[in-house]
Amino acid sequence: MPAAHRSKGEKVNGSDISVIIPAFNAAEHLEKCLRSLAESSLHPLEVIVVDDGSTDASAEIARSEGAIVLATGAQSGPAKARNLGARAAKGSILFFLDADVCVHPDTIERVAEAFRRDPSLDAVIGSYDDSPGSTDFLSQYKNLMHSFVHHTSSAEAGTFWSGCGAIRRDVFLAFGGFDESYTRPSIEDIELGYRLRSAGRRIMLDRDIQVKHLKRWTFWNLIRTDIFSRGIPWTELILRDRHMPNDLNLHLSQRVSVALTFVLSGMSLFAAFWWQGYFLVPLFALLFLVLGRYWVEHAYSTERRAGLFWTTAVVAAIVVTAYFHNMDVLIPPLVLGYVLLLIRHRYEYDHTDRRIYFSLVVAGMILWIALFWVFYIPFHRFVFSVSLVLFAVVLLNTQFYLFLAEKKGGLFALAAIPFHLLYHFYNGISFATGLARYLFVTRRALRARRIVDGEVAAQSTPRQL
Repeated sequence: MPAAHRSKGEKVNGSDISVIIPAFNAAEHLEKCLRSLAESSLHPLEVIVVDDGSTDASAEIARSEGAIVLATGAQSGPAKARNLGARAAKGSILFFLDADVCVHPDTIERVAEAFRRDPSLDAVIGSYDDSPGSTDFLSQYKNLMHSFVHHTSSAEAGTFWSGCGAIRRDVFLAFGGFDESYTRPSIEDIELGYRLRSAGRRIMLDRDIQVKHLKRWTFWNLIRTDIFSRGIPWTELILRDRHMPNDLNLHLSQRVSVALTFVLSGMSLFAAFWWQGYFLVPLFALLFLVLGRYWVEHAYSTERRAGLFWTTAVVAAIVVTAYFHNMDVLIPPLVLGYVLLLIRHRYEYDHTDRRIYFSLVVAGMILWIALFWVFYIPFHRFVFSVSLVLFAVVLLNTQFYLFLAEKKGGLFALAAIPFHLLYHFYNGISFATGLARYLFVTRRALRARRIVDGEVAAQSTPRQL
């Protein structure tokens, strides 16, 4: 029986799986992605790369690696590209991958086993592993956050994930595939998952089905993606379907963390006006040392001179303000910490005791600044309240910080806290913006669409004689 006509519940093997990869200017990672598929313990029936209007060598790379190459004709978004690949696929199982991931040798084998083990399964999603491809701090932090979310979520998944997700072809086509109104990478996979679950279809999260994420995140790309491509459209989807699952990034602890982060931001803003430099100077000094690794990596990036200039300028600004606010005691540890951070960069991959030495010294500097912040500022109930709210947010996310500490060390986990607080803050901004957009734009568009659909249905209904 041809693979495309197999019915639900029949045995699944590698010859039943079609891998579909959308690619837009993906030349940087696509070759590694395809070679990892070629090295799999179980080979798929076919690998289909859908070129979504790339201006680089993505299509040529795909052909050279033996993939079937299709084209959307112009950049239309991954939803349309994946749908095009799905319609052309011959396998009974569609395995969607992003172009910037590498499968493990047993990934495809585990996908086949998931469907073989459970004939009632409609779709299965995997997980990022805990060893991201990009080694810079920000990419490690963001990719490990994804891995943590996958590894702590419910096995009964509430949605679908196209970065590493497989679905029966007949089910995918019956539900119309991905919503092509999403014309850029967004939540088209989450939206499909919501439709599947609302119809009673089964989606499982198998944490043993793993891929390595190769993406290198920049600060502004991270903010832009989380707010405009994920946060706002996901909020609109939740409001549209009136369903907020207690899973993934929407867990109750995350929602409480968002609320507490806004409380903390408001209290800090008040303190900045009330105490001015007595609150801000030690706070910025502490933040600089906590975020030292990120600052140093930025200074040694491709734009080294500009990065080093701005890093030095920040340190100089803190030193000057500390001097004018009579906080001279802050200056020596801050300058020494800055120098040590720059030197530490040289030993990042040097497996000697010097790495431990520099980590201990920087940790000591951070402790020095933290103690100064607590004891130098005049004692006040308000300071205690700010600390209490911050402690509550950290406590709610302890599992995540312990996960980071286990994988990358305590200093890494400490440096992740400010970024995680920022993540909660802009998630709140995303929700407020998505709510406003839904109330004033999306809901009206949905009503207008229903009216038009109703009129068309009425016109097509034969009149009773």
